[in-house]
Amino acid sequence: MNDWILAHETPIRLGFFFGLLALFALWEALAPRRERRLPRLLHWYSNLGIVFLNSFLGRILMPILPMALAALAVEQGWGLFNLLVFPEPLPLILSVVLLDFFIYLQHVMVHALPLLWRLHRMHHSDLDYDVTTGARFHPLEILVSLWIKLALILVLGPPVLAVLVFEVVLNGMAMFNHSNLKLPLGLDRWLRLLVVTPDMHRVHHSTNPREANRNFGFNLPWWDRLFGTYKDQPAFGHEAMEIGIDLFREPRDQHLHQMLIQPFRPEARTYGFNDLSEKER
Repeated sequence: MNDWILAHETPIRLGFFFGLLALFALWEALAPRRERRLPRLLHWYSNLGIVFLNSFLGRILMPILPMALAALAVEQGWGLFNLLVFPEPLPLILSVVLLDFFIYLQHVMVHALPLLWRLHRMHHSDLDYDVTTGARFHPLEILVSLWIKLALILVLGPPVLAVLVFEVVLNGMAMFNHSNLKLPLGLDRWLRLLVVTPDMHRVHHSTNPREANRNFGFNLPWWDRLFGTYKDQPAFGHEAMEIGIDLFREPRDQHLHQMLIQPFRPEARTYGFNDLSEKER
């Protein structure tokens, strides 16, 4: 089973990625939540260009990828789920939930630490909010995230299938909850008890730091509620809220080459948690 997953990992992930990208792109075109600010061609060439660059660099620069490390951990008996006996399918379920929890913590961390925020702010500097925003991450942040994920796999020892499920779900949910979708409010209220919805996560992309430092979850909404980082709605509503940060607000800043140099530009504003007093947090 593990050998089959490793052999077919790429077509499985690509199939889900392009299939869901097409689905959510069509959906948001038919039922948009907000008006677009940027031409779709500029927006998509930049954001999808980052996706292909990240995929290439990940394959080239990483000595081992998450699923291959999970298979090695199973073979060598490394990690919690390989050292202790759990009834099936508990290791699969717990692995996916725990990986999601640590992604939540990582997301909080990249907002809290100024050096990591300089990498992560490229994701937040998007002036529009659509399906491609969910894949807009700086290559250096992707590499940092991969190393953190490898460390978690060594500690947890998740089944290979759990890592595949988590990766597919994470990519799919990131596209879903970054999509410019107009869901019925009643459906949104019900869905956000189980998953992070577009309206829930869009609050996190507000230019207002008191809103941007809320709703960190990607898949499961429970961590935000549990740790007090949940905000139901933006102060000015979804149609009127301003998306992005106070830097890189010119259309020229949204070109691919400009996005790549954003972490190295001299603007001093730290944003992140450093813009909030303890009372405001």
